[in-house]
Amino acid sequence: MTSFKKRAEQNILRVLWGVMTMALSCQGARVVSGQTVCQGGAEHPCYKIAYFRDVLSRVAFGEARHLCEMDGGSLLSVETAAEQRHIEHLLKELQASSTGTGAGNKGIADGDFWIGLTRTDGDIAQEPDGLTSCPDLYHWTDGSVSHFRNWYFDEPSCGGEACVVMYHQPTAIRGPGGAYMYQWNDDRCNMKHNFICKFEPESVLVKEQGDRPETRDPDVSVVQSEDVKKPGSSEKDAPHVVLAGPSGMLLVYVIIPTIPLLLLILVASGTCCFQMFSKSKPRTKTSVNQSTLWISSSPKTDSMEV
Repeated sequence: MTSFKKRAEQNILRVLWGVMTMALSCQGARVVSGQTVCQGGAEHPCYKIAYFRDVLSRVAFGEARHLCEMDGGSLLSVETAAEQRHIEHLLKELQASSTGTGAGNKGIADGDFWIGLTRTDGDIAQEPDGLTSCPDLYHWTDGSVSHFRNWYFDEPSCGGEACVVMYHQPTAIRGPGGAYMYQWNDDRCNMKHNFICKFEPESVLVKEQGDRPETRDPDVSVVQSEDVKKPGSSEKDAPHVVLAGPSGMLLVYVIIPTIPLLLLILVASGTCCFQMFSKSKPRTKTSVNQSTLWISSSPKTDSMEV
């Protein structure tokens, strides 16, 4: 019986390991982009655009911020109009890849992106006599003091929406402020969106040198913006692009969705093992002891006298 239980436990572990392996191998299929792109030399920051086709895999503001910091960067701070245009250019390059017809097409479509602009809970806009207007309540999470903003028409609202996204809705109908593309909007911090990380260039280069493996993982597949050029520039004058190795920061968004499946497998395996254990118990058949029968097999003597 002990050996039977041990075999059942080993089978359950094999099933769980198989599910985890499949989840890890599917990471590249779910994450469209995730490659770090560095342009313009060592004095310019690097960026990582994290886009998820599966809407359920997108993350809240706090999770996005934590993931960027865990990867050595921070949520995107847009400090100048030139940097805003650069981010728009990167998104357009990735969006263009979605217009292809090949089987390997993995471009991006609709889906807003968290940036690192937020306001502290409890901040209240007070004007006109006083004090702080709604847009002035927002600050960058990486400590940047830049006052550059690119708000959409009639934004921010400063209601229950304290975190900021960059619009990316190419198929949406135009609103009063134009297309919902690349301008900013405040949203509830628990909403699920894509996100963009920003890195200091030296931190990316150090990580690339320290994490460079002998062989690349064939199961990890990402769309990388190769040969990103400024309009009108020649190939010879194109900026040098450093592509850092794929990061494991998005691994948690593959494992977490598999937890219900793992629990279901555990319950099913436990039920199956219980039924097998119950069937394996030997059934004892009650033997009939002839000596206990109340009917005696010997003839009864007649002790009555007439």
